[in-house]
Amino acid sequence: MARIHLIATGGTIASRAETQGGPVTAGLSAQSLLSGLHDPLDGIEVSAESFQAKGSYALDLATVFALCQRIETVLSAPEIDGVVVTHGTDTMEESAYLAYLLVGSDKPVVFTGAQRHAGVADTDGPRNIAEAIRAAACPAMTGMGAAIVFEGEIHSARHVTKFHASRVDTFRSPGFGKIGDVDEGQVYVARANATPRRIYRPERLDPAVELVLLGLGSRPSYLSWAVETGATGVVLAAFGRGNAPEGFAQAAAQARAQGCPVVVATRCPEGRTLPVYGNDSGGRSLEDAGVIFAGALPPVKARLLLAVLLGQGADLVRIAAAFAQEG
Repeated sequence: MARIHLIATGGTIASRAETQGGPVTAGLSAQSLLSGLHDPLDGIEVSAESFQAKGSYALDLATVFALCQRIETVLSAPEIDGVVVTHGTDTMEESAYLAYLLVGSDKPVVFTGAQRHAGVADTDGPRNIAEAIRAAACPAMTGMGAAIVFEGEIHSARHVTKFHASRVDTFRSPGFGKIGDVDEGQVYVARANATPRRIYRPERLDPAVELVLLGLGSRPSYLSWAVETGATGVVLAAFGRGNAPEGFAQAAAQARAQGCPVVVATRCPEGRTLPVYGNDSGGRSLEDAGVIFAGALPPVKARLLLAVLLGQGADLVRIAAAFAQEG
């Protein structure tokens, strides 16, 4: 019999409205979530604990770092075969990616949640939980790193993103695709991750890494302001292959001179950064200014990787090497 441990962290899946039309807030316990399952989990024994009761938009890096440590502790017990984490969808991809980077066990770690809260008749929570538990109990998930199971699909935390604000099939892996399915209680894993997983052991996550979304004509003054006000690293969500408006190459060079690494990721949902264009702040000019390119890592995950690297004291050379490997 497989033994799976469920950790509940709040989110829509654990939420309901106190009054008709009132605000939706998290509060259901892990045991309450389990008691609401519709289907029997034959051959699987499930234990549970409540870790937090917050919407995922209210979490911070320190809390998710503690969550990853708790997952690691639970998985160290020989009788536990895998962990399921219930979590809000807003930042699920970020917490799952941190678990992908930080949890060293090869045992399955599966995140899931809901888009429709527990107080509505057609909530998607119970089905997602049951399918996540089945995935966590599947031997084929061993060594895959953290994943998200949602609406019958299995996605690697390395590539997945929330794609739609409200639909129940919100999670996609642009450019890479899902790694498997859960269909009528059966788990099918179609492929492994192409990129080998590397485990990081920071003492903490650096909370002062900022993310700047660039738009047409964005001013570089915000990058400079971020550095001046204490940012320890900055990720630019840049155009296309990794290009920025005029002035950003100079601002990035100044940031690096002050010891603040600048990472450039593409704001496009598919593709990777590559320094091609010259002139003022094209990718080649940014490269000359000392920025680090994130490859295929999207901006939100590039920020997390940088927070991990700074949290373990990495210098610019090691940061660049890590992004070359992970991106």
